[in-house]
Amino acid sequence: MVRDPARHGDLTGVRLTAGDITDPGVVARVARGHDAALGAAVDGSVPPYDFFTTSARALAAGLARAGVRRLLVVGVASVLPGASGVPLMDEPGFPGEYRPFSLGHAAGLDELRACELDWAYVAPAGDFDHDGTRTGRYRITDHGDPASRIGYADFALALLDEMETPRHHQAVVGVREQSLR
Repeated sequence: MVRDPARHGDLTGVRLTAGDITDPGVVARVARGHDAALGAAVDGSVPPYDFFTTSARALAAGLARAGVRRLLVVGVASVLPGASGVPLMDEPGFPGEYRPFSLGHAAGLDELRACELDWAYVAPAGDFDHDGTRTGRYRITDHGDPASRIGYADFALALLDEMETPRHHQAVVGVREQSLR
């Protein structure tokens, strides 16, 4: 489900449906008949706190109404605990300009923690390797590391693996590259 399917005409083999992730009725309608959902939305025109809390509540309510019990949400590393044990966004040196976005994600995560769905919040442990090539390997971690990278294809593989064989329930996990060593 995307706001404007016409903007994604380059996707092949994908059925797109127009919809608004912040509307629980729309979420329920689109999700009906599915086993699980993946939320990977952002709307830069809305304050991050408002968008991520509203979308998390809409996903929880809409999916429950549709009978969908499993939800994966793509998150950000800044909510993962760092080396000190506090979220990366609270560690010294975290760029202040990203703090509102991170706080919005954290608030959305709090909404997930309050819902009854079987959810998992999956984030790159650090950041994406925008030029990374697919290796077919990744490692799950419970903490963030600003130096960690993961390619998009390997992150997508981790999401698919978690969707097909759920291993993390009401949990926040990071995904990082798996060393070839």
